[in-house]
Amino acid sequence: MQHQSLYRAYRPQTFGEMSGQKYVKQTLQNALAHDRTTHAYLFSGPRGTGKTSAAKIFAKALNCERGPAAEPCNECDTCVSITEGSHTDVIEFDAASNSRVEEIRDIIEKVRFAPASSKYKVYIIDEVHMLSNSAFNALLKTLEEPPSHVVFILATTEQHKLPLTIISRCQRFEFKPLAREELVDRMRVVLEAIGGEAEERALTIIAQAASGGMRDALSMLDQAVAFSASTITEEDALLVTGIIGETMFYTLAEAIIDQDAGAALQTIERLISEGKDELRLVEDSITFFRDLLLLKTAPQAEQLLELITDVSLFEPLLEKVTVDRLYTYIEVLAEAQQNMRFSSHARVYIESAILKMIHTDRAPVTEPMQQLPDNIAQKIVHLQETVQQLERQLSSEGRPEVQEKQPKRPVSRPNQKEVKVPRAKIEQVLEHATRPQLETLKQQWAAIMGRLTTSHAALLGETEPVAASNEGFVLKFKYDIHCSMAMDRKELNVELSSVLNELMGKTYEAVFVPSDAWFTIRTEFIRQNKLTKRRPEEQPKLIAEAEREPVVEEVPAFSTEVQESAAHIEQARQLFGDLVTVKDD
Repeated sequence: MQHQSLYRAYRPQTFGEMSGQKYVKQTLQNALAHDRTTHAYLFSGPRGTGKTSAAKIFAKALNCERGPAAEPCNECDTCVSITEGSHTDVIEFDAASNSRVEEIRDIIEKVRFAPASSKYKVYIIDEVHMLSNSAFNALLKTLEEPPSHVVFILATTEQHKLPLTIISRCQRFEFKPLAREELVDRMRVVLEAIGGEAEERALTIIAQAASGGMRDALSMLDQAVAFSASTITEEDALLVTGIIGETMFYTLAEAIIDQDAGAALQTIERLISEGKDELRLVEDSITFFRDLLLLKTAPQAEQLLELITDVSLFEPLLEKVTVDRLYTYIEVLAEAQQNMRFSSHARVYIESAILKMIHTDRAPVTEPMQQLPDNIAQKIVHLQETVQQLERQLSSEGRPEVQEKQPKRPVSRPNQKEVKVPRAKIEQVLEHATRPQLETLKQQWAAIMGRLTTSHAALLGETEPVAASNEGFVLKFKYDIHCSMAMDRKELNVELSSVLNELMGKTYEAVFVPSDAWFTIRTEFIRQNKLTKRRPEEQPKLIAEAEREPVVEEVPAFSTEVQESAAHIEQARQLFGDLVTVKDD
């Protein structure tokens, strides 16, 4: 007989056997126990988190000869036939391979017929987001008012692709990624059932690679059992999952901290030659340095570590690295991770990130400063930074009358698509914008980004909501190219609108604008409406960021800020004489 995969052979048959999803299980069991089931359910969540298993268990508990009950008996003919997949009243439908409207119409035609041998006809439609628009439209009316003997269970990994009309007609359950401990506990049960053994560290590595999915964890466990001769060791798990071990991470981190570029690049070369995925390598490196940061700042929170298990091994590294350097490492790797998603040269970004991390603390020191006492050199550095900051501020703000005569023109870049700024829509949002609306949106922005697909979240990674009203909001992009790409993606607007409606209960229209164009439009809007001359209590509508970067229309030729900067410069000249050079742009 052909070997059956572990995730199929040991699929949970009761709610009690399911790992995690406490909220989902308790709600469904209470509905069954009190006979308060509804006609349509929507199970959404990442792959391998128990959506289809929960649907089958619910169908058994609903049609059990001893039910409806909180748990199926798994002994009666109905439960046994549903478990085997041969029951005529429980129909599993794969929308990925049957997405046309003809298949849905066939379901609609058969819905009105009574069950053959059970109390309810249960339709389990898996990957429902794959249905076509015409199929959704055909299903809509039946899903809203089906016969009393029919129950629909829709399962999907991408809820945002479903029409809102479908979502609103279902009782929704969101399945969460399973915790590492839940995955490890289930793998122990399966190993005990098949008579296998594994080291605790090996199970932890497999659980980490599964990323919250039980099906992935059991599939890799099945592969590890076939690979190892007897007991699954840590090395076996590393080879099967492709994860980097603690020892290799120690070697890489030590080379980076010691600023040994050759050793660091050789380590990266070895990992890539062993078949490690470049993007996964960067993601695991971010997690590793995050663990080091936790150990450095909160050593008592060892239970929060994801990659590091032997804390004593990394104590020498913690003594040589500072918190600021760890923050820098994480920022550099995160930037490389984002760039790698849009490039086919992933290895270049990894090596560039490693070199940038190595050279992050190598600040050049000029020869004259080395000859000065330490206290004088520190003062010079501080004054140079102050002067440079003031010069940048003066050059960026300028005088109002000079700006009016010589307006700043955007720098044209070769081979760059010009962004068509929707100025009218932006001004419409600004007319009705309020600060409470913006603050509410900013508080939800992290949750909104978490609901978006990976590609869309990466595209909006360098954005910021800057103005919001009841009907729409303005989203500022740091880079023009990202703004242009977002404008061209209609599916991004649809998904963003769906997530906003789900989290905030209202439909927003997102208006995209590059950073330079936003500052220009906002400045002109404030000047035209003379908002800078009003008191705060006289402004019924607050423009986003107006308090942070106010626009002054009429100021004297030498403002107080310029006078203060001149005083700093004069003081520097009195203290250090010719050592200080001031350039006026």
